[in-house]
Amino acid sequence: MSALSRPLRRLPSTLVNRIAAGEVVERPASAVKELVENAIDAGARRIAVVLKDGGRSFISVADDGVGMSPGELQLAVERHCTSKLPDDDLDGIRTLGFRGEALPSIASVSRFTITSRPAGADTAWSLDIEGGVKRAPRPAAHPAGTRVEVRDLFFATPARLKFLKEPRSETGHVADAMRRLAMAHPWIAFRLESEDRTLFDLPAADPSLLETADAARLARLAAIMGREFADNALTIDANREGFRLTGFAGLPTLNRPTTQHQYLFVNGRPVRDKLLAGAVRGAYQDFLARDRNPMVALFLEAPTGMVDVNVHPAKTEVRFRDAGIVRGLIVGALRTALSAAGHRASTTVAEAALGAFRPHTGQAMALPLGRNPGNGYSWSAPPRGLAEAAAAFMAPFTEPSARVDTPSSETANGNGGAYPLGVARAQLHETYIVAQTEQGVVIVDQHAAHERLLHEKLKTQLETDGVKRQALLLPEVVDVGEDGAHRLAQRAAELAELGLVLEPFGLGAVVVRETPALLGEADIQGLVRDLADELAELGDHLSLREKVEEVCGTLACHTSVRAGRRLTVEEMNALLRQMEATPHSGQCNHGRPTYVELKLADIERLFGRR
Repeated sequence: MSALSRPLRRLPSTLVNRIAAGEVVERPASAVKELVENAIDAGARRIAVVLKDGGRSFISVADDGVGMSPGELQLAVERHCTSKLPDDDLDGIRTLGFRGEALPSIASVSRFTITSRPAGADTAWSLDIEGGVKRAPRPAAHPAGTRVEVRDLFFATPARLKFLKEPRSETGHVADAMRRLAMAHPWIAFRLESEDRTLFDLPAADPSLLETADAARLARLAAIMGREFADNALTIDANREGFRLTGFAGLPTLNRPTTQHQYLFVNGRPVRDKLLAGAVRGAYQDFLARDRNPMVALFLEAPTGMVDVNVHPAKTEVRFRDAGIVRGLIVGALRTALSAAGHRASTTVAEAALGAFRPHTGQAMALPLGRNPGNGYSWSAPPRGLAEAAAAFMAPFTEPSARVDTPSSETANGNGGAYPLGVARAQLHETYIVAQTEQGVVIVDQHAAHERLLHEKLKTQLETDGVKRQALLLPEVVDVGEDGAHRLAQRAAELAELGLVLEPFGLGAVVVRETPALLGEADIQGLVRDLADELAELGDHLSLREKVEEVCGTLACHTSVRAGRRLTVEEMNALLRQMEATPHSGQCNHGRPTYVELKLADIERLFGRR
């Protein structure tokens, strides 16, 4: 008999629950996330999770929340039973869990036990479910709160086990899910154990020690994302049309190769949303190379009627009624914070520099050749070329590697205390400017710094009266291939607004007649080829004005003040003063730092003076 001729029938509840489990419980981390969210909604102040075999053989989630009576226990494991929709209003969801499917779904594919006692009750009650088959509640001993134990996850659906990774990988997914929830709830203590080993134990924030919610949140983020993030984080707090965005965003110089360290929350719910991630990328596009990503932890509070959290079974995605407001809020808030940061650079840059200077302890000590140590130190044969290097070192001193100009009368005296970036004292290897400040030393990458300065000037000119151009005495022909020449010719009018005037020149080439005056003697060949490549990636759907940050960055990258150019003291000090007055001058257009500041105290420690 064909499937079309068979009569309709209602599926058994156990099978329905297993189908739902396929959507809600993809792996042990999914089960832990649902159970921990229930504990948070129950008002827990402490939540402890224990795993065995990555959660495959055993999961325990215990909390000190409100607890449940025997009757509530039986309802809690039924489909679509919940206490979180008192008015049956799907537009007014104010909790983390709400679908009413988590507990029955988990119980349908495992050996499941839930034990609970309300505060003030004399006895706790326990309920066992095996593969969806429920037993009667029984008395148990348990403190106030709830404990859920899940054994042999997916034993009732063995096909699902084939998709699980090794225990270490599954444990990592559980830890990530718990960390995300812990970030949003610093007033709750979270503990995770695996194979009798504590993976993390995050204490609850103490209101008596931390005066504000921001301080509590930053302390929790420091425990999870690292102290370097907390030391280099900018505070975010912005409002727009009922939406509020708070949290912390790392300086551009503190970046990572992936988006793994970008955490986004909507009404306390951790989400992975393409809209929000795209807004973060757009806000930082002027400060980071395309293969680098910022570190952020952003918390969006949205009116319940303006966001749909009932989109995804696992509740990891949301849908906004007006996505434009949210994107504009995120981009605007992040750019405002980055602008306010001025030329501040990441502290990790200076720490890394100091770390490179410090001697490494615990390694073999190098001794003069031919000496027998006799004191426990190891001795090794001289590296190849050491004799030549030693001879060169002992040779007469001929030419300094650092050029020191005679200071002008304006900067000869004083220690640079009047200026944040100090006054120039020398130029190293015709690439780095060394300046003295009141508190230490600043080393500036002259090319990276000038690149940022030109970038900001180009943007300012474009926004006011247009980029000023200079005509080339001899127009330059650039071979970019037939496709590249066609793309550039199509965008010639827009490029002219940016100060670059070009036109087709034969097959596969363009001729450049004018360039932005600010660029001076730019690398025209490299500039035009880079623009042709970027236009291929940009496509035809966006104008260059919409991508002005990237285009101006490309123009500025091909500037005249590059590594290898000698600068006078006046030129060096002029560059420092411009950096102090220019927004975002702490990093170049690719997210690299433009300067490193070494505090005098740290330098003194290097020499044992402290």
